[in-house]
Amino acid sequence: MIELDHLTKDFGPHRAVDDLSFSVSKGEVLGFLGPNGAGKSTTMRMITGYLAPTAGTARIVGYDVRKDPVAVKKCLGYLPEGAPAWPDMTPQAFLQFAAEIRGFGGKAAGMRIAAAAEKANLGDVMHQPIGTLSKGFKRRVGLAQALLHDPAVLIMDEPTDGLDPNQKHEVRKLIAEMSGDKAIVISTHILEEVEAICSRAIVIAKGKIVADDTPEGLERRSDRHNGVSLTVAGGQNAQAATLIDALPDVESVERLSETRLFCRPVAQKPIASMLAQLLRENDIGFEELHVERGRLDEVFRDITQGTEPVTEAPNA
Repeated sequence: MIELDHLTKDFGPHRAVDDLSFSVSKGEVLGFLGPNGAGKSTTMRMITGYLAPTAGTARIVGYDVRKDPVAVKKCLGYLPEGAPAWPDMTPQAFLQFAAEIRGFGGKAAGMRIAAAAEKANLGDVMHQPIGTLSKGFKRRVGLAQALLHDPAVLIMDEPTDGLDPNQKHEVRKLIAEMSGDKAIVISTHILEEVEAICSRAIVIAKGKIVADDTPEGLERRSDRHNGVSLTVAGGQNAQAATLIDALPDVESVERLSETRLFCRPVAQKPIASMLAQLLRENDIGFEELHVERGRLDEVFRDITQGTEPVTEAPNA
């Protein structure tokens, strides 16, 4: 559904995107991550035909973005950064305009607009000037235009930016519902969003791919993966730490407080059952035992650490 073939973009002497190649299949929701200036937005703008690549190309459902840009846009929905829209237009007028550009008229346009507005939960603001709307509603107007023609491919840059927690939940639910028959790429800084809705994540830094894995696979890169946090009862913290530290499958024990321990396993082995049994055998009570999955924010910092921002495309 989406293919990047050695995609490259230079701005003068600065290389913003450096020889990117990857593909996204139907049914995948790809989280596209990276620090500020990594090249995320520039890549998405090239995929959608907004920017011309310096070298390489991208294909959407088999259509080459350089050779057949109109065919690419027909099967693509794009929510750009900031979701620009004319402030004096109402969402109704803006979506009508978008429908006409997409080739819909009459009842077909009305049905498309109503369906997109419902999906984006625009509610009572359809006849209010866009310039008077909150940031969250403006974002949802942009989302509605991206969904209007029911595209096979969705490219969304920070789709939940400016939304409140309830609105974020609704957008994430919508993305999950649509994911079965589409290929979806989401650029986001919200790592919990990757865990919640993405089936795969690509991390770029300085325009290059530095990780391509499932969210679970990235979590396993954390040195805290399968670590165990313990809350030990009644002043038995030191005794528990000594016993646990002697286990061959435990690499280290960190005393977080008078009652809390963090136990790091050797080679990320599962140790929770072993620890619970050890404490019971030694009559040491514990109030809580929590197994760490790993922290995406720590993994993100580790794999992008030391990268310097590159020049990205200026905002439109």
